[in-house]
Amino acid sequence: MLQTNKLKQSLRNGNAVYGLLNSVPSPLLVEMLGYAGYDFVILDLEHVNSNPETLENMIRAAECASLTALVRVPGMDPAAVLRALDSGAQGIVVPHVQSRAEAEAAVSASRYHPLGQRGISGGRTTGFGRLDLPSYFEQANAELLVAVMIEDRTGVENIDAIVSVPGIDLVLEGAIDLSQSYGVPGQAQHPNVQTAILTIADACCKHDVPFCAVPRLPEQGDYWLQRGVHAFLLGDDRGVAFRAFKAYLQNWQSPALP
Repeated sequence: MLQTNKLKQSLRNGNAVYGLLNSVPSPLLVEMLGYAGYDFVILDLEHVNSNPETLENMIRAAECASLTALVRVPGMDPAAVLRALDSGAQGIVVPHVQSRAEAEAAVSASRYHPLGQRGISGGRTTGFGRLDLPSYFEQANAELLVAVMIEDRTGVENIDAIVSVPGIDLVLEGAIDLSQSYGVPGQAQHPNVQTAILTIADACCKHDVPFCAVPRLPEQGDYWLQRGVHAFLLGDDRGVAFRAFKAYLQNWQSPALP
């Protein structure tokens, strides 16, 4: 049945939260992230081909480990949002949001009347009927998290309109895609890209919407904390695992000091 959204609660309380993007479709790995102490995981359906059964099992694994599971849908498709939430996700992440209308569509697809027009289903989200529908609708509207990603110049230009939409709970930056949009592909630290990210963060602060930073340099974590940002996406599990595997091997390959 519907659980309390610990991530949403922590964001309201101003607590620091840390998450990873999941690029390896494995329930075991998701469970491991929870026991490792992460607060949330974003299960990626934009760039990863997870089948519906695997996705549902990954969400179950997150529940077992007290890890808030969000699903990044491929785009602003109400059907994709519906399937992710009906699988038990505690929220969605919509990539490449560029306008107020797209932000409004994300909220509408995620919440029930009177806050939205999400389709009604039973199943595991209601405990297979143990929770009556009116109670479930009220809880779902309160607990589910709607996050948007700003990854295009147009989204930055429209950021005030986007974050002013009622029901937007979190905003993430996508520096790599932003770099393409600003004509400097792959240069996440380029001044134009960093200025765009600051524009996003400032608009979030102005409208009292949590901003999720993606620190890519060691000093950037402290920088965002000093600016009052408390949500951090620390890359993806694939990259973290590769670096750890490589460092572990190199440690054994290095000759021991006398």
